[in-house]
Amino acid sequence: MTGTGLDGRTAVVTGAASGIGAAVAARFVAAGATVLVTDVDEPRGARLAESLGARARFRRVDVTVESDVESAVAEVVERHGRLDCVVANAGAVGRWRFLHDTPAQEWDAAFALLCRSVLFAIKYASLPMKAAGRGSIVATGSVAGLRTGYGPHAYGAAKAAVAQLVRSAAVELAPHGVRVNTLVPGGVATRIVGHGAGLTGDRLDDSVDTVRAGLRSLQPMPRAGEPDDLAGAAVFLASDSSAFLTGQEIVVDGGASLGREWPADATRMAARAEQRPT
Repeated sequence: MTGTGLDGRTAVVTGAASGIGAAVAARFVAAGATVLVTDVDEPRGARLAESLGARARFRRVDVTVESDVESAVAEVVERHGRLDCVVANAGAVGRWRFLHDTPAQEWDAAFALLCRSVLFAIKYASLPMKAAGRGSIVATGSVAGLRTGYGPHAYGAAKAAVAQLVRSAAVELAPHGVRVNTLVPGGVATRIVGHGAGLTGDRLDDSVDTVRAGLRSLQPMPRAGEPDDLAGAAVFLASDSSAFLTGQEIVVDGGASLGREWPADATRMAARAEQRPT
């Protein structure tokens, strides 16, 4: 596949060993970019980078460790002399808990992984981008950060914080030509759901088809979201096609955040309503 909008550009994608991150990395390479694939899952991340060819490299990055994120950005700038896009995607859902049963350390860990990591990405990516006068930073949010009931308390709160951090950063960085946006998935068929349920190994991989089937009725569009649905939007946000777009939540959720589905017997219900005496 030839480049389609990111020719000659460089990117860092976190949480890129599987799911949305892997799809983003693949679409970026297909669009002409050179990508640093980062994750804590070294075997899976290295295999992905190898499969993507010469314009992809793997680096182990724990996004909760500030120096790891700083070093990933520095590697790209040192090797290529520029950094055009960072997709801060790493995350995990965590356990569903009642508030009275939520340990403080679990809450703090969720914010470190889901929100503080985005701060690190913006903090270090913005420096070379400001110097160049251009760049795009994309943070993966969640419909759980917009509406209740789509994720555990800590997960939803952290994702809501990501969206506000992105808005704030977008205002600061806009005069420097750097754009910051949130990419908001709904129900997507990835390993993250099974991981939150405590699955590991082959059981985790096998869970994706089960998740896909379970998500078909989550949103008005009668299918699960797929990683490539988000990857296409990420390419748009990284490209010049979105040059005047910053500080926004780009929601790719099949309509899940819009509310309950339209009832199948809506016509009959409307007819009954018209027949009622006033």
